[in-house]
Amino acid sequence: MARHLITSALPYINGIKHLGNMVGSMLPADVYSRYLRRRGHEVLYICATDEHGTPAELAAKERGVPVDVFCSEAHDAQKAVYDGFALAFDHFGRSSSTQNVEITQHFARRLNENGFIEERAIRQVYSPADGRFLPDRYVEGTCPHCGYDKARGDQCENCTRVLDPTDLINPRSAISGSTELEVRETKHLFLLQSKLQHEVEEWVARHEEEWPQLAASIARKWLNEGLHDRAITRDLDWGVPVPADTWPELAAEGKVFYVWFDAPIEYIGATKEWADSAPDGETRDWKSWWYDVDDSVRYTEFMAKDNVPFHTVMFPATELGVREPWKKVDYVKAFNWLTYYGGKFSTSQKRGVFTDQALDILPADYWRYFLIANAPESDDSSFTWEHFTTTVNKDLADTLGNFVNRVLSFSRKRFGEEVPAGGEPGEAEAALGEEIARLLAEYETQMEALQFRKAAAALRALWSAGNSYLEEKAPWLEIKTDQDGAALTLRTAMNLIHLYAVVSEPFIPASATAMRRAFSLSDDTASWVTPEEARALTSVPVGTPFTVPPVLFAKLTDDDLAAYKERFGGEPGA
Repeated sequence: MARHLITSALPYINGIKHLGNMVGSMLPADVYSRYLRRRGHEVLYICATDEHGTPAELAAKERGVPVDVFCSEAHDAQKAVYDGFALAFDHFGRSSSTQNVEITQHFARRLNENGFIEERAIRQVYSPADGRFLPDRYVEGTCPHCGYDKARGDQCENCTRVLDPTDLINPRSAISGSTELEVRETKHLFLLQSKLQHEVEEWVARHEEEWPQLAASIARKWLNEGLHDRAITRDLDWGVPVPADTWPELAAEGKVFYVWFDAPIEYIGATKEWADSAPDGETRDWKSWWYDVDDSVRYTEFMAKDNVPFHTVMFPATELGVREPWKKVDYVKAFNWLTYYGGKFSTSQKRGVFTDQALDILPADYWRYFLIANAPESDDSSFTWEHFTTTVNKDLADTLGNFVNRVLSFSRKRFGEEVPAGGEPGEAEAALGEEIARLLAEYETQMEALQFRKAAAALRALWSAGNSYLEEKAPWLEIKTDQDGAALTLRTAMNLIHLYAVVSEPFIPASATAMRRAFSLSDDTASWVTPEEARALTSVPVGTPFTVPPVLFAKLTDDDLAAYKERFGGEPGA
């Protein structure tokens, strides 16, 4: 059985992320990791904050603190939010770690030895007002492709085209705002991607049929346009230093590696961080996940579409060029964008709902379920408060929460605080068992295929099957003429609650725990449910004590909806 290595796009360090960032990478990676663990697989889920590059320096400058202090505080703030969302990383590292510095410099040396790095003199934007060269994101201006007037010198946020600072129309310094810019000569290191074009094409060709169309089409587009040699160093005070033993002149000038060169390497670096932070008495072998592992490790990446080119083309080119057997991604789960009323969520422009704000409003499970059930897989999807409240009320409060509450409350009222015995299962129970087994298989199929919206629909159907059974049997009427029959119905429904607790855990872990703890089972070690167990529905024996948990999901009112819209607006920028 293959071990599963899972990574999600590294959240950038400059501020708390919005819901679109969460659903495009970390949350689906967590749901998938939890599912695999419950199915008995060995899983390592690695993520980290991406801490280098110009935005980190600019944000620290704005705060008036050293950049290392800013990054340390921002890392802890982001980690606290992800803990609040119950993201079960095995390790959440930092790209500024000594481990990432070491491995990034190793990669650079090896690429140089193999003839894939070249030192070149280039003409670069210089700001006399700031007294320095301006790296990509220190230059802002108008995109030459789409006309967006807030494009950055590395990439246009609007059309996602990759840019160089000299491409921009009417460029200005992001530090001082000065438009009095010059172009001067300086030296930088270039990764010779053009020499690796055919190798990357062959590697992509071996994988793209398995990848989602979104990931495959983006990779193929880059390859069809041709890979260009790309500068991988910048003039910054913060980053992985160019090693002085290989490039003494550039090191003396303070050059650091481009953030998009070292950030993907941080997946490896963070795994070494995980190994180095092992508790006393525990040994962790980080290389067993990354180095010379062949098919013993199944590596899955999760990311939004704007990050796909770097992970399907640029980083694989880097790994191929080092001529060492580093693990390359097997499957890239790419997502489109979650929009806010049709407009883009934006960290930089503070538009949309941010993850810390979301947790201030409602517990994590509300957001986890809604985001995955509406994940932007085949195309962009839109967040609206109307859609959110309707989904919470219909799926979580009415379908799942109400089922749990009315079954346990009615049984306690009529039969006491132990699972009642009742009669033997009949045709209705047999039909229910077959339906549950069928829906469970559908749920598993969609989770294995990483089709999250379809998996959420199958999970919702499982919950609905319990409600249909309850409505058919109507124990509140049944008890008037057939007390044993009513007891059987409630006992069967209680077993459904336990089944829901087990299989819903990847989506709503806190609520799943509450459902499971409702039953005082002496040996409740089930991690999943077999088809036979789904048909039998006997995992909670007769006589098991139970309690009625607090309301799992509160129903959202019109007043709640009005309050949300007043706080966040009902359209982009409102």
